Amino acid sequence: GAEGSTLMSYFSKNQIQALKPKITFSTLRDLQCPVLQSNELQGKPEESCSTEELFEWLGAVLSQVTLDNKSSSFLSTYSCPQPNIMVEKAFLCTITGFIIPEKIIQLLEQLCCYFGEPKLAYWLTLTVHGFADSPVSWRESEHGFHKGGENLYNFVIFRNLDYWLQMAVGTNDDCPP
Repeated sequence: GAEGSTLMSYFSKNQIQALKPKITFSTLRDLQCPVLQSNELQGKPEESCSTEELFEWLGAVLSQVTLDNKSSSFLSTYSCPQPNIMVEKAFLCTITGFIIPEKIIQLLEQLCCYFGEPKLAYWLTLTVHGFADSPVSWRESEHGFHKGGENLYNFVIFRNLDYWLQMAVGTNDDCPP
């Protein structure tokens, strides 16, 4: 209607343009990956890793931290949690931009279809980071971006289509119901 044409003229007058999300693909070679069991959230010594260990490992992989546990000019080191397996190739796709929830659901559904044919992977993951300064928060609390801006969730989908949902929010934020 009339509001739509007024809005479009505002955008064109102020030279505002729509941007498409940026998509990057990479292959990670010889990656140590934690062994996970869908029914073992806490993990079992020498059998599987916990959800917390996976979340920390995933953060290291996404941040391109070296996982070889060799010290150099820094004090801290990191290694993949035990038990783990060496994966010859892992595929990483990063989409940067504003993505609506419907597209995230569509991505999740497509990832679930991955297991429709026999594959070598035991699990895969979809991580969604919100903007650190997002005005949106769960429940009635203001998003605490001044303290860190944590605002993400992660799906771990297993071959049998069981899944884990991990969430991280800032210290001032409420967790979703």
